[in-house]
Amino acid sequence: MIRRALRWLLAVFYAFAGIMHLVKPGPFLVIMPDFVPMPEAVVLWTGVAELLGAVALAQPWSQTIRKVGAIGLALYAVCVFPANIQHFVLDMAREDKGLGLAYHLPRMVAQPVLVWLALWVGGVTDWPRRRHTI
Repeated sequence: MIRRALRWLLAVFYAFAGIMHLVKPGPFLVIMPDFVPMPEAVVLWTGVAELLGAVALAQPWSQTIRKVGAIGLALYAVCVFPANIQHFVLDMAREDKGLGLAYHLPRMVAQPVLVWLALWVGGVTDWPRRRHTI
């Protein structure tokens, strides 16, 4: 029951983020690290990836599709971590400290949790609880 509720919550979160990437790419472009080629295309395709992952998590018919979507979202969260670091650095370099440590430190900690959560709600892992088969 908890896993299903969190799966839906995560699907809604990623669907919203995906839509925002498509309709308001500006904030995402600002935090894009300089080494990323074609930033507009990257923001567009990350939005598409988030939407596809959200649909894969939310659909009720195929556990395999759910697992593939969960793995995709976990990999996505790893890949966008440099943009989160870039946002942190840019914000903290501002005179007013931007959103501040109270925003950025929990966000940094949340990233690996999002990786695990995608895998857990998608049924890829049961860690830290293992199913007992006896």
